[in-house]
Amino acid sequence: MIPISLIQSTAETLMDKAAIEIPQDYLDGLQEAARTEDGDLSSFVLKAMLENYEAAKEDRRAMCGDTGVPRWFVKLGNEAQVEGGMCALETALRRATANATNGVPLRPNRVHPLWRTDHDNNVGIGAPEIEYGFEPEGAWIDLITVHKGGLFGTDYRMLFPSDGIQGIKRFYLDSLMAFGKRGLACQPAIIGIGLGGSKDICMTLGKRASTLRIVGSRNSDPRIAEMEDEFKELGNSIGMGAMGFVGKNMVIDCNIEVGYCHTGGMPMSVHAFCLSSRRAVARIHADGRVEYRTDPDWFTAYQRRETVDWETVREAAE
Repeated sequence: MIPISLIQSTAETLMDKAAIEIPQDYLDGLQEAARTEDGDLSSFVLKAMLENYEAAKEDRRAMCGDTGVPRWFVKLGNEAQVEGGMCALETALRRATANATNGVPLRPNRVHPLWRTDHDNNVGIGAPEIEYGFEPEGAWIDLITVHKGGLFGTDYRMLFPSDGIQGIKRFYLDSLMAFGKRGLACQPAIIGIGLGGSKDICMTLGKRASTLRIVGSRNSDPRIAEMEDEFKELGNSIGMGAMGFVGKNMVIDCNIEVGYCHTGGMPMSVHAFCLSSRRAVARIHADGRVEYRTDPDWFTAYQRRETVDWETVREAAE
């Protein structure tokens, strides 16, 4: 049984880490971009951001003035048990969000869409979002917080099977150009592409691809992995760099996730994570141990399964 107090205290620590500490995989990618960038303004932006990240960590202050909109991803091992149940878990995550908004502090970005009601704590109707995943074994819980900008940097298009890979590339480049020219995203960024599913699932796949995979990871399907490499290179070939200035480093990495869709269509979404890629992860074990890391490890073989029944590696070997 995992104590609810441990879930809340861990969640508050994660909120602090996500807002202040840049994940090492993204930092490595950004440093490589700064090393290879030859556009004057793009180079200036990258250098300034790297200096800002160091200052944020040293001073324990949020790395960006717009701290985004906090959201939670929760993954549970099949044997996990939570004190008070799942409603208590959600209350703990909402309370941790409110406490961190005042404690880190974070900018209270959440308001009612019509009345603009603001509780000054990033909590409200449907906020923060809490999404769930499950794994076949284990009595642990993974808590993942992502602080993603909530305004722009996303797009969706219903393609058709006849559009093929070329149609996917066209929409991908259209989106990147719009992000850069219109200031709809802060580059360079991890780009997530969702292919398939219904419209809402397509958007979810793309957002998870951008926020829940680390730089350098590749899809387990080798054909999709090849597309990821190609799309990263393609995105960096359009002459745009940091914050849309002239340059050659707009995409730190490109991640693609797919889901089965209606036979008549091919939904596609494109998502840009923030220049400050804010995420933090912790695994809480049943014995009270807490392990912090930066890799969400969300897209496991189980999450990408195609079959009706799930066979473990051991069962498949037998």
